[in-house]
Amino acid sequence: MVEFKNKKILVYGFGRSGKSCLNYLKKDNIVKIYDDKLKKLPKKFKISRFKLKKTKFDFIVLSPGINKDVCNLKKFLLINKSKIISDLDIFYFKNIRNLKICITGTNGKSTTSKIIHKILKNSGLDARLVGNIGQPILNEKKITKKTVFIVEISSYQIEYSKYFKSDIAAILNIFPDHLDRHKTFSNYRKIKFKLLKNLIPGGTGIIEKNIFSNKDIKQKRTKTKIIKINSSSKNKIIDKNKTISNDMMQNFNFAIYISKLLKIEKKIIKKTINNFKGLPFRQEIIYQNKKVMIMNDSKSTSFSSSLNILKSFKNIHWILGGLAKKGDKLNLSDKFQKNIKYYIYGRDRYSFIKQLNYKNNIYNFKNLNDALKKTIINCSNQKNRQSIIFSPAAASFDQFKNFEDRGIYFNKLVKKLNLIKRINVKK
Repeated sequence: MVEFKNKKILVYGFGRSGKSCLNYLKKDNIVKIYDDKLKKLPKKFKISRFKLKKTKFDFIVLSPGINKDVCNLKKFLLINKSKIISDLDIFYFKNIRNLKICITGTNGKSTTSKIIHKILKNSGLDARLVGNIGQPILNEKKITKKTVFIVEISSYQIEYSKYFKSDIAAILNIFPDHLDRHKTFSNYRKIKFKLLKNLIPGGTGIIEKNIFSNKDIKQKRTKTKIIKINSSSKNKIIDKNKTISNDMMQNFNFAIYISKLLKIEKKIIKKTINNFKGLPFRQEIIYQNKKVMIMNDSKSTSFSSSLNILKSFKNIHWILGGLAKKGDKLNLSDKFQKNIKYYIYGRDRYSFIKQLNYKNNIYNFKNLNDALKKTIINCSNQKNRQSIIFSPAAASFDQFKNFEDRGIYFNKLVKKLNLIKRINVKK
């Protein structure tokens, strides 16, 4: 048990999590703040690089957005690496007896976490959604011994955590991602599996059975249970008429399994699942009828986050583009490629085009507006139901602030261009 009292603590990074750490720690500890940008730091707690070298800290709370290998203090962090912790570690000792359910994976973390949160809330539990979603984890108030935490946890948060443990941990999937930070896919995998190795004694880990080997999940000296599930088949709880992608099927199945572990009533699980509309810009179906389905999946920042969507629908018009991620590759068979029309825009569009073989199906644009206009033309007067999938498979920063800004812009374009009317579909 670690006490965060009467300690000298450096908070490195003054974003949302850094501010919450300061507010939580400042009463009982000597807290100093450093940020690479050094702007708008509270003078009372601000520390310079010169004074850092002369100060001995008990802990360094490293914000997840800081890359320890390329930041201003990389040498300082290397020397003091044994002192690095995360806000999750502070949270763990603050709430050590509370039930903690952790969700990670390359894709679907937020959606699965949100579904579980809704199910638990609908069952009457005091459930809190924290971590990489919602407000910073240390901002939670009025916590009782019955409070249950659903923690969406990223590879960045897992990497810097030293003490954090969970009661239930789920790894939804793992695909190459964040390789600019983690260097190799192997390192990325090891970081994700750290969550399973750090289960409490008697804890339960849940993983997709078709992805991981026994070597990946080998447990040492801990009495934990690792369960492999098949999340690809449609659960009977899910309404047969509910339009969902393969990825959403996986999200639902993990949520259902975890809810059953917690002995939530089946009728509550079923009602919550079938009323769940999805999170904004995450495989969000913004319109559908017999002739067209329009999906806004602006959250997609890698090929892996788009592939299962493409495998879930027919007559696909795929709008993609932006900033390509390091090491990301589009792995589509020739047979599958030829049945898709591609509308590629943004800075790295030529990099994407090189990975596709059916050039007659590819349309090249500078911006999203022009890409959507061409999609409208190609969807007009089609006999079969068309699927318009906006799933960029790339980062947004070449033309947008973030994926939310990109998603909002797409929805506005659909309305502005009067898409529904122009493809001959009556509301």
